[in-house]
Amino acid sequence: MAKMQFHGSITALITPFANGKVDAKRFQDFVKWQIDQGTHGLVPCGTTGESPTLSHEEHHHVTELCIEVAKGKVPVIAGCGSNSTDEAIALSQHAEKAGADAALQVTPYYNKPSQEGLYQHYKAIHDNSGLPIIIYNIPGRSVVNMSVETMARLSQLPRIIGVKDATADLARPLRTRLTCGADFCQLSGEDATAIPFLAQGGHGCISVTSNIAPALCAEMHKAWQKGDMKTVQKINDQLMPLHEAMFIETSPGPVKYAASLLGLCRNEFRLPLVPVSKATEKMVEEALIKVGLLAAGMKQAKLA
Repeated sequence: MAKMQFHGSITALITPFANGKVDAKRFQDFVKWQIDQGTHGLVPCGTTGESPTLSHEEHHHVTELCIEVAKGKVPVIAGCGSNSTDEAIALSQHAEKAGADAALQVTPYYNKPSQEGLYQHYKAIHDNSGLPIIIYNIPGRSVVNMSVETMARLSQLPRIIGVKDATADLARPLRTRLTCGADFCQLSGEDATAIPFLAQGGHGCISVTSNIAPALCAEMHKAWQKGDMKTVQKINDQLMPLHEAMFIETSPGPVKYAASLLGLCRNEFRLPLVPVSKATEKMVEEALIKVGLLAAGMKQAKLA
């Protein structure tokens, strides 16, 4: 698979729940809607999909449900990360068997590996599975930060093809491009800085906001690819209130509430995550209205 198949607006999918269980039908309807809206790729079972609270069986099932709808239409980058290397390998092997196009592998959280430990973790996953691997570097959640030098070393392995960069360091994509090469796929993990990230050498964004504004996010990236900077700036300005609202509280709290207002899923979580506060609800609603996704005075009923 060509590395640059992974580009544009890629949605980090929420996982709908109903009465404590994965809502398979609503999830597949959501995946279909994303594709119909122009989304360029999908990531099931990432942090936005509440993967830490999914059982292994549920994790497998959600990945399979996504692939069943998306296969042949848009690429699926399956969330397979873990702070246990053996578990990450097992999840990657399942995703490969299920038909995913790549595996997203987060830097191991809590156990704080050294740079050598990071290298050996990713090398072991690479050597024991056949999927292309995208490194997910998010020090704000995992504490450890992979250096550009370690990433360059990993990029020499044939199936480690890129990074989801959630550092919000806008000098980093340039350093990564110069060190790892222009064909090393760089995907932003920060909606609000996706456009400057592209300007520094990025290829797309794995987005939270595109859960609820997929058409706008996809249109913005298409405009970027065409060099239509006027449209890029217009949509980027339009989306900024949403980007900010999606992270007022811990994600995916705000985005799942927004999705519930749009009739896409229930506002249901698993502990330790809980619904957002009333104050946050109000700010999310105001952002949806401002962007034009929800009519003022005509708020849709949240799903029961």
